[in-house]
Amino acid sequence: MPGSDDESGTSGGGSGTEQGDDLGEDETGSSDGADEGTDDGEPSSCLNEPSVAEAPLRRFTRRQYANAVRDLMGIAADTQGLDDDEKAGPFDANVTAPVSGVTVEQYRALAEAVGLEAMAKVEDLVACDPAEATCADSFIVDFGRRAYRRPLTAEQSARYLALMDDADTFEDGVRMVVTAMLQSPNFLYVVETSLPDPGSDNIAVLDGYELASRLSLFLWNSIPDPELLDAARDGALDTPEGLRDEALRLLTDTRARDAVASFHTQWLGVDELEHTTKSTELFPEWSVSMRAAMENEMKHFAQAVVLQGDGKLETLLSADFSYIEDPLFELYGVDKPSGHTVGDPVAMDPTQRAGLLTHAGFLAAHAHPDQSGPIQRGVAVRTNLLCTPPPPPPPDVDAIPPSPDPMATTREIFEQHTADPACAGCHVLIDGIGLGFEGYDAIGAYRATENGPPVDQTGAVVGSDVDGEFDGAVELANMLATSEDVRSCVARQWFRYAFGRIEDPQGDACSLEVLDAAFAESDYNVRELMVALVQTDAFRYRYAN
Repeated sequence: MPGSDDESGTSGGGSGTEQGDDLGEDETGSSDGADEGTDDGEPSSCLNEPSVAEAPLRRFTRRQYANAVRDLMGIAADTQGLDDDEKAGPFDANVTAPVSGVTVEQYRALAEAVGLEAMAKVEDLVACDPAEATCADSFIVDFGRRAYRRPLTAEQSARYLALMDDADTFEDGVRMVVTAMLQSPNFLYVVETSLPDPGSDNIAVLDGYELASRLSLFLWNSIPDPELLDAARDGALDTPEGLRDEALRLLTDTRARDAVASFHTQWLGVDELEHTTKSTELFPEWSVSMRAAMENEMKHFAQAVVLQGDGKLETLLSADFSYIEDPLFELYGVDKPSGHTVGDPVAMDPTQRAGLLTHAGFLAAHAHPDQSGPIQRGVAVRTNLLCTPPPPPPPDVDAIPPSPDPMATTREIFEQHTADPACAGCHVLIDGIGLGFEGYDAIGAYRATENGPPVDQTGAVVGSDVDGEFDGAVELANMLATSEDVRSCVARQWFRYAFGRIEDPQGDACSLEVLDAAFAESDYNVRELMVALVQTDAFRYRYAN
């Protein structure tokens, strides 16, 4: 079970761990790296010793747990009973909070429920005849390798075999083994134990199995398949070229769709739609099905562009097409094409929609229940696309949004609300962006007027490399699509998603420079950015103190 003192660490925040016994009594569960560079543009710091930052120990997110159980056994694990995941930036990442006794009980209950379901699937889980004397051992070796993402030690195999021997039936033995393994820190945590060579400044080369886990968790949000584990065993992941080959293979698998969708919905806050409420009086069309359709739009659009399309960041931010389903046709004012099926691209009005930032899901997630959200939308763009989050407001500032006024526009109300000179320093960075989204109401529907007058959609970007005025979110999206600041920020957001941590400005400097260079060389292809990331120092090494 997770969280014992001598297993993977109760804090979840260490930089490494040793693999301990799985069924024991107490198991619960400087240089900034950026030199001037070489003639070919490669940062010179990346041509010498590897440079990596200290990284916390990671525990599976709820989605990763569910995906792992699905890929191990074809069972749908209900992870809603687990604590909410922590965050690294906008992304789920369990690396900080201690594992409490309550969390341990949550994992126990979930593992027991999955174990019971496994009893009914023994024929699918076991590749041998249970009547054979060696079948139990074969099951443990195979299942354990996949669950732990590396071969079991002899001691681990013996402990699980003892469980099988104590069971009344083979099926019950499978239940007991599955239940125990799914509570082990070796399953729940991203366990990395490779040690540095003497005199290597605490930099350890990850072994093939550790790299396989990193690859699959990044590109599939799940565990390695047998082919990836075989590649780890055979040394195929020991070079950047080998990692690139496997990354390309993983990206052609349908499981890559989950990672791409997960990144974009978390990055832009659309994963929070399930907790978003709207005034039923003002927006009677707001419903569970509408929220689901909004989230699905962003997922399908990102998957299509990144995995099947040109992969370009510019397309993600400025495309005049999307992938929508009922009830979004009515919200967008778009006629459903004849013969349309879910998954078909739909042309959008290019004067109203341009890529991710004009998706109704993004707009609804960053708005109030009864009115649009210029402050929320401005903060979202500054934080997640420009990587320049505004400082928190002073503690004595009234953060309650002003009430809607049928005699005034949202712009007029919020301009009065933020007129305090003490607020101006931050709001000049936020409001010029956020008020440019005033062409969209609280659920993302386009509006040309508000309470009578025409909507003023003008805005201005300041404090970036594309400073200037714009008229409406479509113009803003096209400005941001060409921004070097946005491109750099997107690379860092993918870094955070892949590693479950915020980048270190010193230890990760070399990897980030390499990543930026690869992104630029690919003409800002997000798919190529993902592949480049798995070849960086940050991915191939770990700091082992």
